[in-house]
Amino acid sequence: MTDYIYMYGMVMSTEAFLLKSKFPNADGYGEIKEKYHHVGGETGTAAAVLASLGCNLKIGGSHIGNVNRSIIRNYFADKEADISELVDEDFEGIVDYVLIDKDTRTCFGEWEKHFGREKPFYEPPCEESVKNAACCGIDPFFCCEKSIELCLRYNKAFATIDCDFDSVMNRYCSVNAVSHQYLEGHYPDKSFEELFKLYTDNTEGLVIFTCGGNDVIYGRKGQQPKRFKPYSVDVVSTLGAGDSFKAGTVYALYNKMSDDDTVRYACAVAGTACTRFPISDNPPKLPEIERLVREHV
Repeated sequence: MTDYIYMYGMVMSTEAFLLKSKFPNADGYGEIKEKYHHVGGETGTAAAVLASLGCNLKIGGSHIGNVNRSIIRNYFADKEADISELVDEDFEGIVDYVLIDKDTRTCFGEWEKHFGREKPFYEPPCEESVKNAACCGIDPFFCCEKSIELCLRYNKAFATIDCDFDSVMNRYCSVNAVSHQYLEGHYPDKSFEELFKLYTDNTEGLVIFTCGGNDVIYGRKGQQPKRFKPYSVDVVSTLGAGDSFKAGTVYALYNKMSDDDTVRYACAVAGTACTRFPISDNPPKLPEIERLVREHV
C-alpha cells in the first residue's frame, strides 16, 4: 500500500446503547431503543470514517484482545486499511460502554485497570509506517514523545486531538482539534478566549475548539479567532462525533486544504455522523460531505 495515512492511537470496541428518551436521573429507568457492539476508540472510529471517505490507511496502537478480536478484524477486512501493527494479545481487550440519548453520551470503562498494567496494552508507533506515510493522525494518549520524534524526523504533518496547550503534541501538530469537554474539564477557570491564545501561542499549527452545536472557534498564532456555525442536522446520536471531526481534519490535512475548508469539511463529517447510529455501520460518504459543504457555503 502506498500513499496512505498513518493512524495511531486507541483502537477498541464499544458496546453502545441508544436510549429511547432522555438519560434517566439517578435511581430512574431508561428504555433501550437500539444496541450494538462495534469498532470504537478515537483512532478506530476515525479510521472507519476515513476508509469510507476513500482513504488508504495503516493503523497502529492498541492491542487486539479476545472480546474485540473478531469485531476489529472483520470490520477492516474489506477496507483499504492495514491493521497488521495491531498486536493480538490473549487478554480481555479494550471495551467501553456508552449510553446515548439525543443530546448526550455517558461513557463507562476500565481505563485505570488497563493503564495500570505492568505490560502496556499498546505498541509504540512504527517508524517505517510514519516514514512512508503521506501524513498522520496521532492520539495523545500514549507514546507521545515517540510519535513526535518520528513525525519530526521524517517531516510528517500530523493532526491530533484533546491535549494541553503546553504539550509537545500541541507544539508540533499541524492541526489540533480540542473539545469543549476537554477545555472545561482541564481549564475550568479560563475562558475560551484565554485558552485560544494559550494554544495558538504554543504552536504553528491550526487550533480548533469544538463546542457541540455552538460555533467552532479556530485560527493560528497571532490571528483573531474565527468562528464557524456547525451545520444543522437531525441528530440521532452524538457518539463518535468528535472522532468523526478528527477524521475530517486528517482528511483535510491529507488533501492540503485551507484552514477554512478544513473546518467546513470536519464539521460536515461530524454533522453527517451525528445523523446515524452506530457510525461504523453507516459512516459518512464523500458525496454526502461535499453536498453538505456546497449547500451551506
